[in-house]
Amino acid sequence: MNTADALAVLDAPPDADVDPDELVRAAMQWHFSPETGTPFWLARRDRLGFDPCADVRTRADLRRFPQVVDELRSTPVEDLLPRGYGGAAEVIGVFESGGTTGAPKRVVYLADWMEREMAQAMRAMDERGYPRGVNWLSLGPSGPHDYAELTGQHARRRGGLRFAIDFDPRWVRRCLREGRPEDAERYLDHVLAQAGDVLASQRVGAIQAPPPLLERLARDERLVDLVRGQVRVITWCGTSMDRDTRDLFTQEVFPGIPVYGLYGSTMALGAAFERPATDDGDSVFDSPSVNVTYEVVDPGSGEPVAVGETGQVVMHHLSKSALLPNNLERDVARRVAAPAGRVGHSVADVRPVEAFTGVPVIVGAY
Repeated sequence: MNTADALAVLDAPPDADVDPDELVRAAMQWHFSPETGTPFWLARRDRLGFDPCADVRTRADLRRFPQVVDELRSTPVEDLLPRGYGGAAEVIGVFESGGTTGAPKRVVYLADWMEREMAQAMRAMDERGYPRGVNWLSLGPSGPHDYAELTGQHARRRGGLRFAIDFDPRWVRRCLREGRPEDAERYLDHVLAQAGDVLASQRVGAIQAPPPLLERLARDERLVDLVRGQVRVITWCGTSMDRDTRDLFTQEVFPGIPVYGLYGSTMALGAAFERPATDDGDSVFDSPSVNVTYEVVDPGSGEPVAVGETGQVVMHHLSKSALLPNNLERDVARRVAAPAGRVGHSVADVRPVEAFTGVPVIVGAY
């Protein structure tokens, strides 16, 4: 495949029927070509032990890539910009991981990828009946995190305004790590009080927040009444939610208000909305697109597990703007049968591992 052919595949519209293996070959050509490649990958090509352009031909071949995301803790972000943009790449932002497993990792979000991500998000929201023309209240991290940018994009593209309540998940984790849970509790109360001010004074039709904050909100009768009186959809994200909590929200605390999860990773530059309600009540997430896919693997062998079995989540990102293959996440999940024609695995029962690369995982509130 030459560069022109690769570019045609990578620039295909978000709703185009792109062959997943052809996308793999296009991504290899683009990111490893001296003319268009990404400096981060070009510097590592000779160390891989294989030729990405010749040997990586299918999605299954992505398993050949080593775990490199830990190197993003110290990589200059300019090295993540493909040369093919000719120095004209429009950068939306430099975003960091949550720091759950150590120093934060950094990625670059480019404008052309944001358009693809938002096209997929808007389509998913339409399929789930998310309202248009309503204001959003988001409770979550801003600063170096992609959460604030993405929720702002969601609100604007749905025709609403966004009220943002900032909270620092790293501070909560530090409090918990240092044995100061009372400080973490006091901080979360402070965050929730700000949300109450918005709900009491403004028109809010959508809320997006991590489960721990939604659980605290659900214990406050005044806030529950404010939500019931105006909110038309709730999105949870950032940490896992078990079935009992989900049932409590949908059946008792917020009856009649749809509640959907959003599962993804900063290191995958993408996320998937929860599949519409399933017969068994599971929260199921399908791989969001041909560009961002999930796999559930045996953590020892790296081989995919069978449908119904539990393993560790691996995410792949393949696009013109970034190449982040074979990224082992901090989560375990049960593999679920994917819809016909969907690339990648579908996952349910997503939850964090107890330790990752030898570091205890402290999730906190995000």
